[in-house]
Order: sequence, then C-alpha cells, then structure tokens
Amino acid sequence: MALDDEVGLSKADRRHALDAIETTALRESANWFQLLAGTSNVVMQLAARPVGHGVKDSTVDEGNLFLNPARRRRTTIGYIAVAMFGDAEERAAYRRATNRSHAQVRSPEGAEVTYDAFDPALQLWVAACLYKGAEHAYQRVHGPLTGDFAERFYRQGMVFGTTLQLPAEAWPATREDFDAYWTASLDELEMDDATRQYLMRVVHLEYLDREIPPWLMRWRVRLVTGYLEPRFRELMHLEWSPDDEVRFARFNRRMTRFMRLAPRRLRERPFTRSLRDVRRRLATGTSLF
Repeated sequence: MALDDEVGLSKADRRHALDAIETTALRESANWFQLLAGTSNVVMQLAARPVGHGVKDSTVDEGNLFLNPARRRRTTIGYIAVAMFGDAEERAAYRRATNRSHAQVRSPEGAEVTYDAFDPALQLWVAACLYKGAEHAYQRVHGPLTGDFAERFYRQGMVFGTTLQLPAEAWPATREDFDAYWTASLDELEMDDATRQYLMRVVHLEYLDREIPPWLMRWRVRLVTGYLEPRFRELMHLEWSPDDEVRFARFNRRMTRFMRLAPRRLRERPFTRSLRDVRRRLATGTSLF
C-alpha cells in the first residue's frame, strides 16, 4: 500500500502501512561503508545534547555499551538490517522491543538536560543521522544520487524513523526540505564536556576493556574523524590535517574499488546475517534485545 493511500485508515492500519514501506532503493546503500562510519554516526546522533545525555546517563544496563558491547552492537546493526531488509511484521516486532527499552530512557526530575527517548524531535534527529549514513554509503560505492531514484531513495529513508515511532508526516517532505532541516539542526547543536568525554571513550574503544595497539588506534581515530562533517569535528575538538585527508582518501578509494567488485551478497552480508539472527530470535521466542 502506498503512503498516499492512508487517508481513512485506522491508526493501526496506518502504522502497518508504514511498517510495510518498500525499501528496494534504500537497500542499494547496504555496504561496508555503513559499518566503517558506524562510530562516526553514533557521534552525530549524540551530538544532539539530549540524545547524548540520554545515552550517556542511561540506567538501562542491558543496553549500556560499556556493560554489554556485543549486545549493543547486535541490536544496533539489527535495527538497521530490519529497517532496510525486514518485512512489516519484523519491523513492528523490533519497534516493540525498542519501545520496551526506550520506556526506561527519560531524564530524572530536575535534570539539567531533559530527554525522553519517545520525543519525536529526538527520534527525527536519530533517523536523519541514520539516513545520512545510508546516503553516504551509497554515494561512496555508486556515485551521486540523481533523478527519480534519488527522491525514491530519500522517501524510503523515513523507515529509519518509522521503525521507531515517528509518524510519516514528521519526515521532511522532500530532500530539499531535509537539507534545510539538517542545516538548521547543525547550527543548533551543542556539546558539553561530559558528552564529548563519553564519545571519546567510545572512539578509543574503552568499552572493549583491552589494550589497543597504538597504530590501530591512530587508524581508527582517523577513520572516525574522516567520516564526520566538519561541524561534528569541531564539536568533538578533533583535528584534521591535509596528511590525514590524503591517507583517508586513499583508504576510501581502495575500499570503493573493493565494494564495486564485490558481489551484492558480500556487500550486504553484515546486514543479512543480522537479519537472520533477528528472524531466528522471533521464531524461537528469544528476546530481540
């Protein structure tokens, strides 16, 4: 069912129509660049101060990156996989699981920074960051988005928000509207020292609780920084030199060549493998989170 046909439907039917959004264009972005830029995307999401505090201060131990890194990675990739490749029932099931987790994520009374994981404005920001990650991954491998395909790709990108609780009308109507939203949002971003310190711990892989070779850490910091827009580098106080740009560009050229030569099943494997795990959990009644 097309979203334009929703008039007159019940709330439940409208939600099902959103869960059934076609994503054939969006799936073209499924490649390893989404994973390579994954930490950068987390930085982008948490650069919105309420989102940053919501994650940093969360008391939900099961979803805490520093207590359950494997689980956090599994559920994050699982969300993207279900959004892009799942069917309506799988998206609905993942949303219910996310709701149960998010119900516990709200700021305590009197908090300096207030947040609520069900806030549509915060959900829109997170979805917008995920969309930017998909767009970036597509362009790295396939080149610029153009014509009708670009608009179809963009409209399907709303699934990153509707698989939460975001209504369709909250997603900017056109890619041009999205650009205006994104630019205005960047201007409004603020990052305090506490959030920045938390994110640098994530960048430095402290949640793994083991020694990382210095050369590997330098490489990781370069990748995380490189995949960030200048505004986010500024917020994170991350330096970026011409030499960094040369090395980063060289790495991306090699990865792009590899992704273009790789068969689709290999490009999509991280997501299809995650989706298989989600489907196994649903079939056996195992918790998704």
